[in-house]
Amino acid sequence: MSKKILVVDDEQSISTLLQYNLQQAGFRVETAEDGEEGYNKVLEGKPDLIVLDLMLPKMDGIEVCKKLRQQKVMTPILMLTAKDDEFDKVLGLELGADDYMTKPFSPREVVARVKAILRRTQIIAQENEQEEDGERITIGDLKILPDHYEAYFNQEQLELTPKEFELLLYLAKYKGRVLTRDQLLSAVWNYDFAGDTRIVDVHISHLREKIEHNTRKPVYIKTIRGLGYKLEEPKIDE
Repeated sequence: MSKKILVVDDEQSISTLLQYNLQQAGFRVETAEDGEEGYNKVLEGKPDLIVLDLMLPKMDGIEVCKKLRQQKVMTPILMLTAKDDEFDKVLGLELGADDYMTKPFSPREVVARVKAILRRTQIIAQENEQEEDGERITIGDLKILPDHYEAYFNQEQLELTPKEFELLLYLAKYKGRVLTRDQLLSAVWNYDFAGDTRIVDVHISHLREKIEHNTRKPVYIKTIRGLGYKLEEPKIDE
């Protein structure tokens, strides 16, 4: 069965354009005209991906994204906005959006982004299915359960956004290896984010707040000046 896409946009012309092009690409498409309707349709209809406008009546896209992630709804989200605003972009991704596009855009590019997100999501799901039940990665007091999409520190479960978890897992899989910001952008966000490495730095900062006893002297996620970051076993004397 084809994947179901929910388009949430209050501009009828854009909604119709996206619906037509996504259907032509083989997707089933539903639409919603405001954030509240979109939020309810996600909970009721369980789409495979959400194309979500930032500026919406009743409930804006940021709030929709935030509420869904709080409800542990991890449906991939492609966020749209008419504002080329870095703050909105970083905030949207911090709250759990998977990708971000600025209006005006090419419908063909939207379809390509949708396919890329779904392809990445499927690969992650397949990798998790192939892992043995109960497999875990342990680094010091940090424990990651890839197949359960969970991470613990000092035996307490961490509250992580999807991107924070993916970033932490990627760092853990390459423990001890220096990873550049561009490598992390490509691996976790799946494409070159226009060189916007601030997104990586913001997510690293948030991870440190959750797993470091002293964020000014991190013992897990180390900054390698001029190169990037690496996750390593904490030394006893640290």
